[in-house]
Amino acid sequence: MAYQSKDAYPRPDFIHTNHRWAPINDQWTILFDDEDVGLKESWHINGVPDKVSAGSSSPSAPSGAGTDTEAEAQRLAAFPELIAKGFQARKDGAHRENSKKPITVPFVFQTPASGLHEKEAHEVLWYERPVSDPRAKAEVDAGDRVLVRFGAVDYAVAIWASGHLVGTHRGGHVPFDVDITDALTSVWKSTGKGEVQLVLRVQDSPYDLGQPRGKQYWAPQPESIFYTPSSGIWQPVALEVVPATRLGNSSAGTVLKSNDIFTGVLDAEVAVLGRRAGHAYSVEIEGSLNGFSIGKKRENLPKDKDYASVKLLLALNDDQKKSTPQSVTSIAPYENADFWHKGLALWSPDHPTLYDLVIRLYDSEGKVIDEVKTYTGFRHLDWSKGDGTFRLNGKPLFQALCLDQGYWPETGMTPPTPESLKEDIILSKNMGFNGCRKHQKVEDPLFLYWADKLGYLVWGEMANAYEFSAEYKDRMNQEWTEAVKRDINHPSVITWTPVNESWGYPSLKDNVEQRDHVRSLYYLTKALDPTRPVNDNCGWEHVLTDLSTFHDYSDAPALSESCATLERTLNRDWAGRPMFIGAIGGNHGDPATIHRPGAPVICTEFAGVNIAPAGAKGDDIQPQGGGGDWGYTTASNAGDLLKRIEALVKAVTQGSHCSGFVYTQLSDIEQEVNGVYSFDRKEKIPAAEVKKIFDDAQRRYHDSLPTED
Repeated sequence: MAYQSKDAYPRPDFIHTNHRWAPINDQWTILFDDEDVGLKESWHINGVPDKVSAGSSSPSAPSGAGTDTEAEAQRLAAFPELIAKGFQARKDGAHRENSKKPITVPFVFQTPASGLHEKEAHEVLWYERPVSDPRAKAEVDAGDRVLVRFGAVDYAVAIWASGHLVGTHRGGHVPFDVDITDALTSVWKSTGKGEVQLVLRVQDSPYDLGQPRGKQYWAPQPESIFYTPSSGIWQPVALEVVPATRLGNSSAGTVLKSNDIFTGVLDAEVAVLGRRAGHAYSVEIEGSLNGFSIGKKRENLPKDKDYASVKLLLALNDDQKKSTPQSVTSIAPYENADFWHKGLALWSPDHPTLYDLVIRLYDSEGKVIDEVKTYTGFRHLDWSKGDGTFRLNGKPLFQALCLDQGYWPETGMTPPTPESLKEDIILSKNMGFNGCRKHQKVEDPLFLYWADKLGYLVWGEMANAYEFSAEYKDRMNQEWTEAVKRDINHPSVITWTPVNESWGYPSLKDNVEQRDHVRSLYYLTKALDPTRPVNDNCGWEHVLTDLSTFHDYSDAPALSESCATLERTLNRDWAGRPMFIGAIGGNHGDPATIHRPGAPVICTEFAGVNIAPAGAKGDDIQPQGGGGDWGYTTASNAGDLLKRIEALVKAVTQGSHCSGFVYTQLSDIEQEVNGVYSFDRKEKIPAAEVKKIFDDAQRRYHDSLPTED
């Protein structure tokens, strides 16, 4: 299947109006380099061959797999029963040969949509595609550059253009781009043709458990809560012509801080790329609301900075209120505090009002050399009032979220079409969720664009590794930083979660180094973005956190008991994991961690109920849902599932100290069939009935709060 992205710019939240772009998801080929001979044989210079020897076996299993389960279990303490199930070497002894084949990008070779559906392990992949210079003569004369933008490539990649190394990147969930202009120029001079051969060498280890991978399994057959691995290009690729000096997006450092609803001032830092020494530039931001221009501000780019600071007032003054057109007044009466605050339109799930922004870059002569259309949403988050509430725009917010892992039947981690991301949000809202916790995946940025537009809360989360080491720390620090920077300007993102369930940190109870790294991630995230709370280690064993989150997949009676009071919730543990960790003694010890009084408490995973296969009945038919029907507990049928959801939600919310929950999960994924939708997004139970349950939970929570002045 082809990825239909012709009219869908990969970053619709940051569109350069004067850039020309085109998707390049077609014409790619792939060759598996199982013996890793490509660099030695100079494929990056001479081109990728049509075929290569694969030896007499596929890549071997990880060291010790199947031979020393106890030692391997230490590498993945949370899942010792799965550690020895890596990819095994072939035993037929036959000589094999890999052939170069067409692949449909951005779908990975493990998926049917790629045209390959290859399930064996291949650690080194070579992609190849011709790329022609898209520039007109005037653009060449103006010095415009040609970029290849990659949404995400898992995991480490080096890129050449006709033998010229144009870039490298490490990190499977975050974007990057490479400049191929100089390679095009060189080829023009040597051949008289404006075409280069783009060659990518991707390395994605199926075995390296210190590599951030999320839910991608390290074995050929997915099981339990782990899924088919995803190697290589899995988000769209685009070719773009850009001016040499241009505006940078959030990944380059542009931050649009719009959390100050009290003054209504947009506090922006706008990054400028490719600035020339000795040249003067200025940056202007113009803001409008539903087509009505509110104001603009222009600031010079300092000589010693590659960014300009711009503060723009976007709250309507009294005169503007009198002259605003119907497009603005139709939002709501100005006196409506849910929609407005002192002339400032607010963003929330119920009314996701966005301000349109135009950012312009001027040269010293006052000529616009780059222009971007983007937006912002004004909303204020408060998790530190001390009364256990999480507040949005000054009012208590109950979060009825779903766990959304972003997989599809034919396409894996890549949505089948750009519209699929919007459709998932609509399906979720129909079911009564007001947001999601994006789990173990940095989702395609198009998802956040639609979350901003449709009013959908999102918790941003990193894909974790499963083994702690110095190399892991370096990998995690880099990729998490890039993930936060990419998504920092989306009003829909309201919480950051760097770590889940101690994955990658198996010894927090007695290892100071592991604790210190979790703390460092907390402070790193705060340094990048102080406006959102940080959920340090979602579920248990918190080290330093703004939110006290817990996971509990018990059935309703046990869950009701552990959630009956705040004290019981805080002193609970599930699967032997307490919410907070005890002290480590000795000269190099570490103090115990505790719940911060008044911090919001949220159940960030629960339920996970599947429906028994035909002919089976009730709970414990398949403990932990073994085989192809995985779930934490099992319902007899759809009606029983609905009753269980109601009982589980009441169990979590009965004590009124939980200010939200994350229901597992939105849809089935492969063998884990505990979604409220099937894998192909069909209702298992009536969405309207589930919505009633979630709406009632929100109502009961708000009714339990003391009346505010």
